[in-house]
Order: sequence, then structure tokens, then C-alpha cells
Amino acid sequence: MDVKIEQTWKACLNEEFQKSYFIQLTDFVRNDYKAETIYPPASLIFNAFNLCPFDKVKVVLLGQDPYHEPGQAHGLCFSVRAGVPFPPSLRNIFKEIHDDLGKPVPQSGDLTRWAEQGVLLLNATLTVKAHYAGSHQGKGWETFTDAVIRKLTSERKNLVYILWGSYAQRKGEMIDSTQNLVLQSPHPSPLSASRGFFGNKHFSKANDYLEKTGQTPIEW
Repeated sequence: MDVKIEQTWKACLNEEFQKSYFIQLTDFVRNDYKAETIYPPASLIFNAFNLCPFDKVKVVLLGQDPYHEPGQAHGLCFSVRAGVPFPPSLRNIFKEIHDDLGKPVPQSGDLTRWAEQGVLLLNATLTVKAHYAGSHQGKGWETFTDAVIRKLTSERKNLVYILWGSYAQRKGEMIDSTQNLVLQSPHPSPLSASRGFFGNKHFSKANDYLEKTGQTPIEW
């Protein structure tokens, strides 16, 4: 199957694209785009990969589902297009960056600037039906994104994995924490941010590790 994705990812995931689960997933997603309103726009399903090639990844930030309301999702976890009001989790992320690094809250919630610096903004599920959170879970995306993490942990080292909340932390079981930095805390959602997300200092810890391993820190 010829998947339109950035070339370095295409090379290392090509076997995955030929597997029966991925072919079935593609058929399901294609049919749902024809019948329903699905986010993100089809051309942006692999946006996280297209903006952050395999060999450029420095940080992996794991989300769960794309945003499911109009105009929000554009293929990067936690990110919204410029001009879209910040969802609560993103607002809390920017608050923690301000408290951790002293940076002002940005005007835009578009995190493309992070992706272009080497932050893989990966949702576990890459598509969702409008207004229905979790509607494309269990269709095969999780198997695919598990394969992405396994590929990274087997072929790359000295990466930072940022895992917020129990869902992301379950994915973390595949990561070799002796070769990489794994940062875990509660999720930035309003329900859990005050239970340990605020004050986790993940952004400064990530940059400290990158510098220690000879890499350029991220301009959060």
C-alpha cells in the first residue's frame, strides 16, 4: 500500500503498511471520510510525521485522540490551528511552560513550531468522528502507533518521551528507559492538572537531557 507520508517514516514503516490490520484500517477510515465529518482533514492525518522526520525526532509527546470539534485538529496532538481558542489542556500546558521556563503564553496554539524542532506530537489514534471523542479507537490506529514507538525505541536512543496520564503511560511500557529519558505525570486536563501536572517541570527536564546528550534544546 502506498501511504502518503514523509520519506524517512515511509522507509521504516513500510512493512507496517502492508499488514492486513493497516489495510482494513485504511478502508474503514476512507469510508468514514466519505460518509461522515472526520477530523483532522484527510491531508493532515500524518502531519506529525511529515513535520518531524524519523531521524530528526528528539522528543516524543503522546496524546490520545484528535480534537473532535470544528477547526481544531490538524494532525498534531494538543495543537490547534492559529486563531482557534486554546482547549483547556493546551491552556494548562502553556501555563506550566510559563511557570517552568518563564516564557509568556503564546498568541497561537499551533505547535507546528515544536514539530519542526524535533518534537513528534503523536496521538495514539489519528482520526476521530466529529463531536464523538474516541470514535475511531479500537480500529487499528493504536496498533500502528505502537509500532511507531517500537521502531523509535529500537533504532533511536537519547530521546525524551513525555507521557501525561495513564493512557500514555501504558504506551510507555514499550520504551527502553535505560537508553532514553521517560517523563511521566498526570494529564494536563482540568480534571487532573492540579494532581501533579502543574510543577512537573517536564519542559526544562527535557531540555536539560537534550543538552546533556549533545542535542539542541527545544524552544518551547
